[in-house]
This record gives sequence, C-alpha cells and structure tokens, in this order.
Amino acid sequence: MKRLITPITEQDITDLRVGDMVLLSGKIYCGRDAVLPKICQLIEDEKLKEHDIDLEGSVIFHTAVSPAGVGPTSSNKLEIEGSFPILSKAGVKLHLGKGAIKKETIALLEDYNSVFAVIPPVTALLGENTISQRVAAFPELGMEAFYELEVKEYPVIIAAAHNESIY
Repeated sequence: MKRLITPITEQDITDLRVGDMVLLSGKIYCGRDAVLPKICQLIEDEKLKEHDIDLEGSVIFHTAVSPAGVGPTSSNKLEIEGSFPILSKAGVKLHLGKGAIKKETIALLEDYNSVFAVIPPVTALLGENTISQRVAAFPELGMEAFYELEVKEYPVIIAAAHNESIY
C-alpha cells in the first residue's frame, strides 16, 4: 500500500504503477460534469486564482458533495473526460472517479505526468475519512459546485498511468 499526500509531486506520479493501491490524504477538489467545464474556462481565462484555487499537484475527484456524502461518478462522461487535458496541463496530477477512460485520454495523461485512479463507491467510508469541506467555486450549482475537501486515507487504485490501463 502506497501513501500520497497532496500536493502530489512529479516524482510521486513517476513512481506509481497501474494496479497500485494508494491511501490518499490532504486537500482534494471535487467536481463533475456540471462544474468541470466552468473550471476549465476559468483556467483558460486565467481567473482560477480569483477563487483561491491552486491546481498544482492537485487531485480532482469526480463527485458531487451532498449531505449524503461523496461517491464517484463515471469519469468517462464527455464533460468530465474532456476536462482531463486542460486540468492536467494546469497541474492536476490525479483524476479520481470510476469507469474506463479512452486510450487517447490515457496517452494524454502521460503527456502531463498525470494519472487516473478509481475509488470504490463506499460513501460511508469516505464520509468518515472526510475531515472538512468548502465550496471553492460556483456555489449556485449546489451539490455540483466545485468543492475542496480535506481527506484522510481515501483508498484508491491506480487505473491508468504511464500509457497503461487496467481496462
């Protein structure tokens, strides 16, 4: 079992292999299909800092944040998987969700030394391992806003890294 603490370094990513089981801790961001295109637009407009968002060495968890907790959504939705290039270029090192992503996306992750990991849909466990949460951007989207969580030992499995995939 490997351990990662955000911010994630280039060397951390270089050392990961497909199938590695990882305990993830630190601050992570949460977003899904409603908000990730908006975050990509903030990046392109160079307005991310206005929301006190720093993506360098970060994690994006593909989820909404609701009173019921957090659980992964399908990462291969057009708006989510389509955000990988811009987010990776902006510094995201680990994209976290569920489902198979395209071979082209896996190759693109390699270009930015980023990886994709899957997380089991165990809302109760993730709730116990979530220390704090805040809305980082787009509060009008409610549970689909862009959230920042502080987490402790989220269990994840590296699903795509270095142009390889478990799928």
